[in-house]
Amino acid sequence: MEALRVLELYCGIGGMHLALKESGIPAQVVAAIDINTTANLIYKHNFPDTPLWNKTIEGIPLEDFDKLSFDAILMSPPCQPFTRIGLQGDISDPRTKSFLYILDLLPRLLKLPRLILLENVKGFETSSARGRLVKVLTECGYFFQELMVSPTSVGIPNSRLRYFLIAKLSSDSWPTAAIAKISDVLSQSVEINPSKQPVVGAPCPQGAHPVLYKVETTLDVQRKSEQNKDLSVRCIHEFLEPLMEEHISQYLLSPKTLLRYALLLDIVQPTCRRSICFTKNYGRYIEGTGSVLQCCPDNTIDAAFTGFDQCSDEEKLQRLSKLQLRYFTPREVSNLMGFPPSFNFPKQISKIQQYRVLGNSLNVVVVSKLLQLLGS
Repeated sequence: MEALRVLELYCGIGGMHLALKESGIPAQVVAAIDINTTANLIYKHNFPDTPLWNKTIEGIPLEDFDKLSFDAILMSPPCQPFTRIGLQGDISDPRTKSFLYILDLLPRLLKLPRLILLENVKGFETSSARGRLVKVLTECGYFFQELMVSPTSVGIPNSRLRYFLIAKLSSDSWPTAAIAKISDVLSQSVEINPSKQPVVGAPCPQGAHPVLYKVETTLDVQRKSEQNKDLSVRCIHEFLEPLMEEHISQYLLSPKTLLRYALLLDIVQPTCRRSICFTKNYGRYIEGTGSVLQCCPDNTIDAAFTGFDQCSDEEKLQRLSKLQLRYFTPREVSNLMGFPPSFNFPKQISKIQQYRVLGNSLNVVVVSKLLQLLGS
């Protein structure tokens, strides 16, 4: 099979490139494009032989793209215009300018790429940008499939629900059987019906829980309990790195953080089969940025939080300290995001920078599975 010539847009730290390697598809990345200085240092460190263009996409003329003669485009455009907690500026947000340029450029290429894979956040599926994307693909003769996929569907204990679109020129063969494989390969993925909001999963059963600590509902607790019972998902301990005690200490939550944010923490244990999405603010902020790990199994979370509101600060800290709560290390976050052991960071990249670029990246295993479907 002749190697695909692949163009990697918004390449970041190389998640798409790694997924391409993991997929087993013979391919060569003919150019990777990004303007993030830190991400480019990391990309170059891991892929020294790949041409890396530190340019704005909208500043690259059509002729330069034509010279690359690529067969496939992999891209993860800026997600900020579409995030549910953001301003949702959509196509009016300046950060969509480069993506709109790509949509304008695509029909004018001398040779249309055979394959396209796009990743973005939940929220993109209802955006005007998505509407324009679908319109251009249809006019250019692409067959495409849209999905919402979380890493739990491939056995990874991390929730990171993302929108994916895989497209193939209609002149290429894409048998119905290949589409049917989506439900087998990504058992918890949901095909998007453009006329409806996608629905993922089902409501958890009603029931009680002995302790409702933190800012959560009974339903939240039950959902987490159900996730931990899903044997198709691996345990967190399989993704942890062996740490010496002195190494662990640098990742322990500070007393100030424990006292101030205890009720907002998402606490998981090595035996859990779940963790929440890691964002670029992990390690700096607490709420909604990622789970923390309980290192001491001898003390239960229920014991720590029963009657918590009536405790003095000293007693609260004493209880919480017994849990030995720590952040996941950047390597462990990488593992949970499907990055292979061969991926690593240059020495000059700080821990905070590592968390930041990982939070902006994607799950490598999920993308590799989709690429296998796209290439079938």
